[in-house]
Amino acid sequence: MQDIKSVMLELTNNINQHNIRYYVDDAPSIPDVEYDRLMKQLIALELQHPQFKTPDSPSQRVGGMALAKFDQITHLKPMLSLDNAFEQTDFEAFNKRITDKVSDVEYVCEPKLDGLAVSITYRHGLLERAATRGDGSVGEDITENVRTIKSIPLKLRGEGYPELVEVRGEVFMPKSAFDALNQRQLAKNDKAFVNPRNAAAGSLRQLDSKITAERALDFYAYALGVVEGDSEPMNGEHFGQLMQLKQWGMPVSAEVKVCQNLAQVFDYYSDILTRRSELEYEIDGVVIKVNGIAQQTALGFVAKAPRWAIAYKFPAQEEMTLLESVDFQVGRTGAITPVARLKPVFVGGVTVSNATLHNADEIARLGIMVGDTVIIRRAGDVIPQIVAVVEQKRPAAATNVTFPNQCPVCQSEVERIEGEATLRCTGGLFCEAQRKEAIKHFASRKALNVDGLGDKVVEQMIDKELVKSPADLFKLTASMLTMLERMGMKSASKLIAAIDNAKQTTLARFLYSLGIREVGEATAANLAAHFKTIDALRQATLDQLIEVDDVGTIVAKHIHHFFKQAHNIDVVEALINMGVTWPDIEDVDEDSLPLTGQTWVLTGTLVELNRNDAKARLQALGAKVAGSVSKNTDCVVAGASAGSKLTKAQDLGVKVMDEQALLQFLNG
Repeated sequence: MQDIKSVMLELTNNINQHNIRYYVDDAPSIPDVEYDRLMKQLIALELQHPQFKTPDSPSQRVGGMALAKFDQITHLKPMLSLDNAFEQTDFEAFNKRITDKVSDVEYVCEPKLDGLAVSITYRHGLLERAATRGDGSVGEDITENVRTIKSIPLKLRGEGYPELVEVRGEVFMPKSAFDALNQRQLAKNDKAFVNPRNAAAGSLRQLDSKITAERALDFYAYALGVVEGDSEPMNGEHFGQLMQLKQWGMPVSAEVKVCQNLAQVFDYYSDILTRRSELEYEIDGVVIKVNGIAQQTALGFVAKAPRWAIAYKFPAQEEMTLLESVDFQVGRTGAITPVARLKPVFVGGVTVSNATLHNADEIARLGIMVGDTVIIRRAGDVIPQIVAVVEQKRPAAATNVTFPNQCPVCQSEVERIEGEATLRCTGGLFCEAQRKEAIKHFASRKALNVDGLGDKVVEQMIDKELVKSPADLFKLTASMLTMLERMGMKSASKLIAAIDNAKQTTLARFLYSLGIREVGEATAANLAAHFKTIDALRQATLDQLIEVDDVGTIVAKHIHHFFKQAHNIDVVEALINMGVTWPDIEDVDEDSLPLTGQTWVLTGTLVELNRNDAKARLQALGAKVAGSVSKNTDCVVAGASAGSKLTKAQDLGVKVMDEQALLQFLNG
């Protein structure tokens, strides 16, 4: 029996250490399958020998018996809220109030997580209880649910911690977990959650902890609360306390940073705001705290907030407004998209008056009606979207959204392909809306890159019936273009020269220019590299198409269908007959390329070599061109006005070169 007890204790300690390596140190030492094997072995032994199950057993992560209700817990020390700053001047005023009272101030900055504040108490290193913030004085007992969160240690790491330690932090749901949860909700015909914060709140306040265990919640510690006992941790500075908590196995955000002055605080704010969409969790601002604990004590508190901390909020990402009407737009692929016309509202830093409604399925899921009050969300550069309806505000005169039976542009019939949620116009190139968008796409920067052929010029060409298909662009003359507004002979000749230059392209750009559904820049490049010629691609079977990287069954069907349509083949052949050409693609041993295995990042404005061409040339040498800088980045190319990516590269010691150095490298 003693041997079994020792085995169980060793398993418990090993699994808990693996949890800390994974969630706190970000350095897992075993694959997931091995972790699962250890957990399965421990659970089996605990079922056979429950008397040897320890309080910190990781098997508790799966949840226990459902509660009838939550008990109340009085906090050992009140959990206060924070005052807010919405503008730079607000924080400058906060800083003046601080520096008027104390000197030599430095600040600790960290992301303001959009989750739920909780208090977790450890006694003798073991998790004893956990509570929500509640009203600040009294919260709900969520101990059993918190035990299911894998990033929260059931036992503190190491030795020397006080008899009692209270840790305060934020429970949140990562974006990936949120997306997976909503997919499961929709698959069960249940209502999806509006945002990760609502999902985290709903998950943490489940009476059945087994449900919480399924929701993949996470946690970051942001403060040390009450401490009792002789072995008190370092307490001279807030940052030092966070690092002490991390040593004990509590997860702490890697974005926490000490700033020495206002300029560094504002740089931190701008950097986090810029990278907001790249983070794995939702944030709504930056929390800024005086670092010195003695200075915090001297500054004290107001009624419900500390004087030494403030939340510097980002522009709001969600607002309420009125859905006044729904229009329907026809895209270049014939997709008919419902567009919400909204009472203008300021959200995410801009005034929003339109939002996509995607398709009929999305409208049904939201249960939306014209006249509804809706919640609009705009995160960073993401297109505004309606995330929820405020049904309590629905007027009696609200009407259903009615989809058209005919294309609103060309009156062709509308069809909905089985398995798709989108309605499509059957007019093809006969539809003026599709014709305009198709030619705009064909001439765009990432496609044939016709310099000077902007959207307004394309629209005029089609309106005056100078162009009906992409091949007609190459039949134009300068005298024909002078029919267009603000187009003199000099400008017309320049545009004709640009159109003629565009005939020399690459197979990848040509394929992208055709506007095949779901064939983006990367897929087009993969198709070109795989098939090498347009004829080989045209004759490819579905099975052969699926063999290409980044091409699944659906995309393969779109490509196959495109090249089976006679009018599409006519367009391709007409373009080739008009002189559109590209160099042959030779077989290349990718392992022999000089940049194989390297990751490069482009930032700032490149003058002599545009970003797309630079990216293509680096990829041709075997490099992966990424959008963000990390410790795994091999080189950053910094053009004019390079911002946070350049700063991060310098902080990480990543190699940096300017545009001239890049050109020398490429030419060499």
